[in-house]
Amino acid sequence: MANKWLREPRSWVELFVLFNLGGLAPDIFLAHSTNHFQAQAEWVPLIFSLAAPAMLLGAIRALANGRMLLWNLLGQATGWISVIIGVVGLVLHLKSQFFQQWTLASLVYTAPFAAPLAYTGIGLLLILNRTVAANTRAWAEWVIFLALGGFAGNFIFSLTDHAQNGFFRQVEWIPVIASALAVGFLTVPLVWRVGLGYLLLCALMLGIQVLVGVAGFALHLRADWIAEGGSLFERIVHGAPIFAPMLFPNLSLLAAIGLWVLGGEMGAKTNSGNPRA
Repeated sequence: MANKWLREPRSWVELFVLFNLGGLAPDIFLAHSTNHFQAQAEWVPLIFSLAAPAMLLGAIRALANGRMLLWNLLGQATGWISVIIGVVGLVLHLKSQFFQQWTLASLVYTAPFAAPLAYTGIGLLLILNRTVAANTRAWAEWVIFLALGGFAGNFIFSLTDHAQNGFFRQVEWIPVIASALAVGFLTVPLVWRVGLGYLLLCALMLGIQVLVGVAGFALHLRADWIAEGGSLFERIVHGAPIFAPMLFPNLSLLAAIGLWVLGGEMGAKTNSGNPRA
């Protein structure tokens, strides 16, 4: 039974969400350590990221054992809480400065306003997994769409974060261009019928995203390591966000799951003698 559910794309999404919610905990801890968790509300996403994996482990176990009602209830609850935390976090981040000044500078230098939407995207994945039949074109397109939304957020992060130092190094434009490239590539299969050749081209593009993310992680870590003043922890908290570049390989994995199912659906129709135009 375990081997069977592990081969299901729906299970891959469940595991993806599990590791992502857990992985957000250290990222949230570092981000909110910049002001020492000044607002009590800043503890909410951290506590949720620590508690949610336990609920999802229960949901995954229920899925593996065929207990679909429990799997649905645990996933829906976790998903909707995650969506609410993301939306409220977006408003609070914008409220920190942008709503008071309404300037481009306040948008760039305020708390990263789109960052909480990572919770919303993760929550929507859980809800999607329970409301749309897996291994269908519709399911695959929704997964690709959510990955596309993540890359759009990555574009905003890369642009606003690197704008804070005026793109001092030209290499800082690479994640901006890479994110825009991902958005463009992943939009096409959602609005047009494409062939397997285009999906392979998308796979190549996702490989480039992984390289950009790994290189970015190394560069951010190096920048924090050689920075002057304070302990290494303080330099990481107030310096280049070391986990931010890992969004590139992370979102690439999610997009790959959607593309894999979409490609399988295309292959199945072709083999049945009913290829798409």
